[in-house]
Amino acid sequence: MVTLISHKLISVTIKAGGDVGIKPVALLSAFFFFLRLPAPDLSAASSGTVLSGEGAAPSGPLVLTLEDAVRRALEQSLDLKRRLIDLSTAEYSAGRLWSFIFPGISAGGGASYDRGLLSSDSGKHGYELSAGVSLSLNAGISRAMKMTVLAYDLRMLEYEDARRMLDIEIAKNFYTLIAERANLSNLQNHLELAEKQLERDRVAFRNGVKGELAFLQSRLGAETARYNLSTARTSYADRLGEFLELLGLPQDTDVEFAGDMDIRPVNADGNALIRQYLSGRPDIVQQRKLIESLEHAEKRIVLERRAPSVSLQGRWNLSHIDPLSDRLSGSVSVSIPVDSWIPGTSTFQQIRSAGAELEKARIDLKNTEQAASARIRSLASALVNSWTSVEIARLSVEMARRTYELNEQGFLGGAVESLSLEESRNSLALRQQQLLESELSYKIMTLDLAAALDIARGDIVAAVRDSGGEGADFVPEGG
Repeated sequence: MVTLISHKLISVTIKAGGDVGIKPVALLSAFFFFLRLPAPDLSAASSGTVLSGEGAAPSGPLVLTLEDAVRRALEQSLDLKRRLIDLSTAEYSAGRLWSFIFPGISAGGGASYDRGLLSSDSGKHGYELSAGVSLSLNAGISRAMKMTVLAYDLRMLEYEDARRMLDIEIAKNFYTLIAERANLSNLQNHLELAEKQLERDRVAFRNGVKGELAFLQSRLGAETARYNLSTARTSYADRLGEFLELLGLPQDTDVEFAGDMDIRPVNADGNALIRQYLSGRPDIVQQRKLIESLEHAEKRIVLERRAPSVSLQGRWNLSHIDPLSDRLSGSVSVSIPVDSWIPGTSTFQQIRSAGAELEKARIDLKNTEQAASARIRSLASALVNSWTSVEIARLSVEMARRTYELNEQGFLGGAVESLSLEESRNSLALRQQQLLESELSYKIMTLDLAAALDIARGDIVAAVRDSGGEGADFVPEGG
């Protein structure tokens, strides 16, 4: 019995036989009860709140924070899903090390029929059952177990490193889009100013106050501003589309980014950061795990190829032909390899190759440490210069803005030509764009340093302080 509608006043059910039944209720009372129901409140829909249920859609843009973007990207990443499968496989193997010493078990059976083709005998029929157990033991099993555990550790490190790098990538794209959005706002203002000046010059040209050259210059300035804005919009749309694809969102999603570039001056000591954070970098930890695994691999192949191995076998057979009989048998054998001690044989070369791979891995570790140290040192020193560039860009914007304001006042008073006003407006737009580029470059550099140190995005200031450097707790004006 399935209840379709259930209420204090009315209940409609479908019975197993398919009949529809209505329980005895006061239908008239139910009718008036539903008439007394209040009208649905649609204020939530009118205020832009997303309604739950199929077909519900947000009435406004999707407000996206950096953490929301990172969460969506982690959920949608195909690379992470693939790595998670590898990690699950490695975890399954590492949790079942007993499989290395689990014996092989086999079972079989058959039936037979035997009679003469020309003779008159009645023939014979029977059946046969068999079961066997075999186990091979060698001195390299313990090394194989350790290699399996290390393989799981390596997969885990790779997965965590991939998540961290995706987090950094999304943060870079997020702040780049914020900077481009601010640049669009600046270019829009620049276009409005250019159109306003063009309208003034058009009126002045018609009245004979301005010459044709000044009018054409204003027209050129407005068209250039419109072109720059159109180009920036196209670039922003392309980058936004790629970003939405990373998040698994439709290309036509209306997105509003919540946040800004929270840049802070950081004076980092590269050598101190190297001493404190270099050993914990995922690539270096992975390389050390790999070296440990190769050490076990070298010892494993030596033990498997040169140490004696033991094989145990047991078998039971039951046959019922004529008469019934069974047999239980067992064997123990010991194998001592010899060819692995002879130089030049294939087994000897395998042992030698394992040692060579181990030496190459140790060299790779040194190269990785040197490259990582150089990267950290370079980013730490570049941050200082990049912050100086940001401060210079901010001063340049203030100067360009003040210059434009004074030229505009002079232009309205007739003391400044339209060409000078056009140049000051272009200079202001250029300085604003340079400031956004400088701030974005500094922000991305701090993210790169956080990635190089294997720390969270927001912990860079604390990390610099812990290492003996200087970092600001405040957010600079405009940052």
